[in-house]
Amino acid sequence: MSAVVNDAVQVSREGAIATVRLNRPARMNSMTSGLLDGLLTALEDIAADSDVRVVLLTGNGKAFCAGGDLSAGLDEINGAPPLTSQHRRLRTFVRASQLLHTMPQVTIAAINGACAGAGLSLALACDLRYAADAARFSTAFLGAGVSGDFGGIWFATRTLGAQLTRSLFLLSERFDAAEAQRVGLVTGTFPGAELLPEVRSVAEGLAARAPLALSAMKQNLLDAESMDLAAYLEVESGRQAFTVATADAAEAAASFIERRTPRFEGK
Repeated sequence: MSAVVNDAVQVSREGAIATVRLNRPARMNSMTSGLLDGLLTALEDIAADSDVRVVLLTGNGKAFCAGGDLSAGLDEINGAPPLTSQHRRLRTFVRASQLLHTMPQVTIAAINGACAGAGLSLALACDLRYAADAARFSTAFLGAGVSGDFGGIWFATRTLGAQLTRSLFLLSERFDAAEAQRVGLVTGTFPGAELLPEVRSVAEGLAARAPLALSAMKQNLLDAESMDLAAYLEVESGRQAFTVATADAAEAAASFIERRTPRFEGK
């Protein structure tokens, strides 16, 4: 299955994996209101589709996403004054990051090239990140005279730690894929031509897991960010009890004993 949400965003579906491609290659997939409208529509539709277990986010051409399209002017995304209206409009658009982080599916960023500003924020919002070895990164916000959006600092603080996040966002230096892997921003790097096949292999492995256990683990990961230990252990044990009682758990045990590939049905 494939679909064009709008000219700036493409969605394709193979089995339980949905791929979302940012499609403004001539402008390094930089953000406009049209791209953000399309991205929100795509992510909202996918989040509601229980048949999708894994989401890949990538860019067409040589870039992942270079952030906001400065050539279009900041008001192209923010809209016209007053400030209250601009705030409300931006808050709608930044829900894309919120969806990538909280949707029940596992989200993976395949960073095929330049990844800067709000584009880096989108990548950080994903559960997993892999990069082409030629990819380049920058927080970029201060260079554009702005303070940052799409949750980049929130995600980076939890992924990289407070001090490294301060260095990245205040100094706004560019860094390469090897450095991104060294500091833990990406899980792995691959030659450009191998990136999508390798990331798809990861996605296929995740999609082959027991669906109820996969979504429950994603929720555990989210709850661990905000709950104290006692509250977390309460919800974690509830999910564990639920998944242990599923037919898929029984199938996992049977397939292990019988040395065969499990056949999960999400039950």
